[in-house]
Amino acid sequence: MKVLWIFAHPEQRSLSGALRDDGIRTLRDNGHEVRESDLYAMRWNPVVDGGDFAHDPAERLVVGDVSERAYAAGRLSGDIRAEQEKIAWADTLVLQFPLWWYSMPAILKGWFDRTFVKGFAFGVTDPHTGQTLRYGEGMLAGKRAMVVVTAGARESSLGPRGVNGELNDLLFPLQHGTLWYAGIAVVPPLLVHGADRATADDYTSSRARLRERLTALPTAAPIPFRTQNGGDYDADLVLRPHLAPHGSGPAVHSAVPAPG
Repeated sequence: MKVLWIFAHPEQRSLSGALRDDGIRTLRDNGHEVRESDLYAMRWNPVVDGGDFAHDPAERLVVGDVSERAYAAGRLSGDIRAEQEKIAWADTLVLQFPLWWYSMPAILKGWFDRTFVKGFAFGVTDPHTGQTLRYGEGMLAGKRAMVVVTAGARESSLGPRGVNGELNDLLFPLQHGTLWYAGIAVVPPLLVHGADRATADDYTSSRARLRERLTALPTAAPIPFRTQNGGDYDADLVLRPHLAPHGSGPAVHSAVPAPG
């Protein structure tokens, strides 16, 4: 694999930092190529503005249209182009971050805001059908991703009946609404719980789980998200009535895997 490891934690000496170092070492020991975007160390700018697109400040900034033109003309700022080159190079993304206020840190959200521009990650149509290529299709289709998330909460509280909500529901905006939207298949996430009070034994256990997941990553089955244009949705992009007829919410957008 060619893996881009995107790390969004401000402390190199944290549990997250130690797991990142061991994870990258594990991948390389298994013969994979790895590049890294350590967003805090890079002092990544998470804020979209006209300077990203060499935009004339006298004109109204319509981000989607302006970013698409800048991408097509090669006028995106150098830091954005460098990250897009890494994404294009990689066949696999590992996204590692602490769960802050039920989401990713702002610096990582800003990485997506600035790099996943129109024309590069979305806004592509099929020239034959006119259909918009998203949710399983598009420019980044064929790549895969895995989320590695640390949380202070106990594991049970991030389960189906836990007070914090089910982990995949919390990650739905990222895993489905960002990665899958751009065509990237997403394998189930790895949760490291109780991260703010982890013991040496906890670290050893988390490291072993991470190594196991990374070793299996090339062939791991992705979350079976439904494709937009595969027939499961009607013309208004609403799930057809016969599919998950008694369900609602994020879970209905994953198909039940076929037996065997």
